[in-house]
Amino acid sequence: MDRRRILQGAAVAAAGVLLPPSVRATAATTGATDYPSAHWVPASASNYTVSTRPSAYPVQYVVIHVTQETFSETVAIFQNPAKQVSAHYLVRSGDGYIDQCVREKDVAWHAGNWDYNTRSIGIEHEGWVDQPSYFTDALYEKSALLTADVCDRYGIPKDRAHILGHVEVPGTDHTDPGPHWDWTRYIRMVNLLSAG
Repeated sequence: MDRRRILQGAAVAAAGVLLPPSVRATAATTGATDYPSAHWVPASASNYTVSTRPSAYPVQYVVIHVTQETFSETVAIFQNPAKQVSAHYLVRSGDGYIDQCVREKDVAWHAGNWDYNTRSIGIEHEGWVDQPSYFTDALYEKSALLTADVCDRYGIPKDRAHILGHVEVPGTDHTDPGPHWDWTRYIRMVNLLSAG
């Protein structure tokens, strides 16, 4: 990993947090993202709930998902109002490119459990649970940077009790991120790449 690049990313993230609320609010309506390295590609307004988090609900978890679709197919699903599903972020396998599809203040419909949806940030990763080749170094690195940033901003502990797999959400019938997701590596990276 390029430490200089990581530090530059942290500086950009910190600068964004320091903006006055009025500037951040304006940016949020014009396509800027909550995470500076992400690109704004909005989900259909029919696929999430508008909210005022963290004042309406505390943000206490990050939920890790695997799409079971390609990156572009997942974007299309989030933009299809009939699908009734979304996540805050989507990470591409090959290069770690990140789209933000739902504002963090809003409740994405990703966990299949309303209580967890209200209290979490959902991060989808391009790939299939039975195909570990999708879990590239770039995907792990960029996702870990994103998760570290989210945890730092909301005061979420960077551990397995607060960074969950979709399979661990009560009542879910999903198995992602699956047996090939390297949790030890991922949590280590989240802590290593943390600005806090």
